[in-house]
Amino acid sequence: MAREVLWTAQEAADATGGENTCDWQATGLSLNTRNLEKGDLFFALQGPNFDGHDYVADAFEKGASVAVVERRPERLSEDVCLHIVDDTLGALNRFGAAARANSTAKFIGVTGSVGKTSIKEMLRHCLSKQEVTAASAASFNNHWGVPLSLARMPRNAVYAVNEVGMNSPGEIRELSKLVRPDVAIISTIEAVHFEFFKSIEEIAQAKCEIFEAMDNSGVAVLNKDHPLFELMAESAKENGVQNIIGFGEHPQSDARLIGYELFAEYSRVQADISGSVVDYTISNPGFHWILNSLAALAAIQAIGADVSKAAADLSTLHGLAGRGEKTLLALENGDSFELIDDSYNASPVSVRAAINVLANATPRESGRRIVVLGDMLELGSKSRKIHADLAGPINVSGIDLVFTCGAHMEALHEALPAEIRGVHKKNSTELAAIIADIVQANDVVSVKGSLGSRMSVIIDRLKNISAKNSGGQT
Repeated sequence: MAREVLWTAQEAADATGGENTCDWQATGLSLNTRNLEKGDLFFALQGPNFDGHDYVADAFEKGASVAVVERRPERLSEDVCLHIVDDTLGALNRFGAAARANSTAKFIGVTGSVGKTSIKEMLRHCLSKQEVTAASAASFNNHWGVPLSLARMPRNAVYAVNEVGMNSPGEIRELSKLVRPDVAIISTIEAVHFEFFKSIEEIAQAKCEIFEAMDNSGVAVLNKDHPLFELMAESAKENGVQNIIGFGEHPQSDARLIGYELFAEYSRVQADISGSVVDYTISNPGFHWILNSLAALAAIQAIGADVSKAAADLSTLHGLAGRGEKTLLALENGDSFELIDDSYNASPVSVRAAINVLANATPRESGRRIVVLGDMLELGSKSRKIHADLAGPINVSGIDLVFTCGAHMEALHEALPAEIRGVHKKNSTELAAIIADIVQANDVVSVKGSLGSRMSVIIDRLKNISAKNSGGQT
């Protein structure tokens, strides 16, 4: 199916003030030639270790219709279309701002310490079954991911969901100016980013920067169970956002959890969403997914979409890559084991959630529960203690073996009882070979760690071995 026009030369010039070398139309946007599609506009961004201008010729060879550049790169034929600007990253921001200004969609912004991508994916999945919905790809929540997501929106989008992240104060403020959400969700506030913040209150205040970009018709969706709920609600009100929706188990929550059942593969939920009781199934296990669903349904109601249909559609949202995705992998002898890929990121609360999911797993026959953990990053001076404290929930979880890697996870390794203490290595590359050798039939293996710990190396090793054992099928 032919893609619709997303940007024209004139629209780009109006957005950036840049110069076109010819007339053009683009049906998509790309920052990377590896996933570029024919008809895309290619942005030649520059970073400390790369220069997108070096790949412009490759982009045209793959079918790009135009490239946004600061200068004319080498190896280009004279007939290619360029959009020349002073600063390509600045131009990307202006593309995003123009797309937002021209859109009639209702915008939901999602931030918080954990759960952002899961909530965003719940919203994308449910809303897209009702109307045309644009949503951030993967975790595109930073200074290039947010404007890229906005600039990629279909012209006819009815709903738009944008994830907004941060590492330091002020980042959410600038990104939210682009998104200008009608509804803002703060999933929760946890002890992360302590390299950049002195307290959890400072983290909450930084997340609340999202309210600064909203008008007085906006809606804030906040975790009613959180001790800092009132702080966040007051921040919203100070920025003119008077409509506050609380979600959680708290009896005064607007999106209130009534009851639930946790199973190894899914969860059953009953909730009261502003007076309407809904019963639904979430196809992902774990209590954290239940709380995320309450936030998503609250936002869906706030923008006027069908909450009952959305709740029903949660049963068809399956595990996300790097965030609890389950895969049955083949062993050489024809047996198999289950891999839980939770490798995308980690914080103290999300590791505990992963431990709970593994504790509820039911290995077949002689299978074992095995968790493989990499460092949680950006935790500051208390990092070793925070890692060691994970021994408590692990000891009561029924997990059989714990393998670790990284300088901080060494503290957990030392704190574990000998009978469940697996091998500790300096990094995920060294640990990957060991995990590949020890896994046995019917094991359930959960892998988790911060993005910088590169736990995906272990995931890739296990999947590659499985592909060989199954003749290329996983």
